[in-house]
Amino acid sequence: MRLSCLLSVAALAALSPLAVRAQTAVAPAPPPSASPMALSPNLTANGNLATTLKASPDFTILTKALDATNVTGVLATTSGLTLFAPTDAAFKALPPAELAALLDPKNVKILQKVVTYHLVHLDLPTSKFKGAKGPVQSVENSSLQLDGSGPVPKVNNADIIQADVRTSNGGLIQVVDKVLIPTDVSLPTASASAGVASPTGG
Repeated sequence: MRLSCLLSVAALAALSPLAVRAQTAVAPAPPPSASPMALSPNLTANGNLATTLKASPDFTILTKALDATNVTGVLATTSGLTLFAPTDAAFKALPPAELAALLDPKNVKILQKVVTYHLVHLDLPTSKFKGAKGPVQSVENSSLQLDGSGPVPKVNNADIIQADVRTSNGGLIQVVDKVLIPTDVSLPTASASAGVASPTGG
C-alpha cells in the first residue's frame, strides 16, 4: 500500500507553512480551560501508539478502523508520528448511516483516507503551536488547520480534549472530540451498508 510513500512526503513538507505563521503569531494563549478538558477519556500511555489506543475502552471504533486500513502496524513501528485520535463518542456523533457506511468493508479506500487524514508524520506537541495557527500536511496529503490561539487547542473544527499523550515508540496522541474529514472526501451514506455489523460491536 502507499502508506510508506505518504509518510515520507508528509515528513518533508508538513510543518513549513505552520512554522512561518507561528513567527508572526500573537502572544501565547492561556492554558486550556477546565470545562472542555473534563470530557477527556483520560488516556494513558500503554506501549506504542497502537497498543495505547487498544488498551483504552474509549477508542474501539478508531482501533477497528486502523486495523481495517492496515494502519495499526504503521503506528506500532514508526516513530515521530502524531495521531489526532477521535473518541468513540466522536464517531457516534456522525449520522448513523454515514458511520455504518464508512466502516463497511466495501468503502475501505474512503476509510483509509479518513484515517490517514488524522495522522501527521511529525512530532506535534501542543506547545509547538501554542499562540499560533496554521496548516500542516497530513499523511492523507490534505492539510489540517492547527489553532493554538484560543483557550483550547484545536485541529480543524475539533477541540483537542486531551493533549500530548506520549507513547513508548515516540509517537504522540492528541485526543479530539470530532472525526476529521478531508475536503476531498464525501462520506458514503447508507442503504448500501444495510446489514453491516454494528460499529461498536453491539
